[in-house]
Amino acid sequence: MRPFLLAAALAACTAASATTDAEYAERRKAMVEEISVVHPGLPGRFDERVKAARGRVPRHLFVPALLQPHAYENRPLSIGHAQTISQPYVVALMTDLMKVGKDDRVLEIGTGSGYQAAVLAELVRSVYTVEIVKPLAAEAKARLARLGYRNVEVRAGDGYKGWEEQAPFDAIMVTAGADEIPPPLIRQLKPGGRMVIPVGSQATGQTLTVLEKQADGSIRQRQVIPVRFVPFTRETGK
Repeated sequence: MRPFLLAAALAACTAASATTDAEYAERRKAMVEEISVVHPGLPGRFDERVKAARGRVPRHLFVPALLQPHAYENRPLSIGHAQTISQPYVVALMTDLMKVGKDDRVLEIGTGSGYQAAVLAELVRSVYTVEIVKPLAAEAKARLARLGYRNVEVRAGDGYKGWEEQAPFDAIMVTAGADEIPPPLIRQLKPGGRMVIPVGSQATGQTLTVLEKQADGSIRQRQVIPVRFVPFTRETGK
């Protein structure tokens, strides 16, 4: 590593290690207050339960040490393996759009570092989350267990297939941009349930979409806002 790069890395590590839990808590509180109003053009403020959940989850523990000083800025951050932890506003919006209840069982596709799963775990009975990048799945599983999230199960695998053994789900969240809504996920959603998913490609644009499954099995969709997520990937040959 070049001397100036080494110095910058050491400075970042020192800043991260020098920040106390109380200081991170204050930054987290400020982030939650900053991100309290729904996107312009959408009505209202975020649900108080969602706001409280974000206030309890230590985002700085879900990002690499070098990026911990930036954990409570309203922007996505790299978590390695060409993946990111979503912008805090987007996490808030997607969680709010799910309209989950405390007894719900939720499926998440795209575990990443586990941050979104932790936020959901604060709100529901159980979270089942699937991550295609095996090292990220292993790291997220260990991290969530270390932080005491006993109601989250992590699986390494192809999220397109969902988690058939645990279906049906009250709600499903997808945190990668899909060209189409995977039919297996629609099948695994309960009647009356909701799916929140970015639809589209990075080239042509993605739109955050809410899918609602009616009692008769029919589907209603509505588009929310333009977004930009990493692409939905599948196992080789699928």
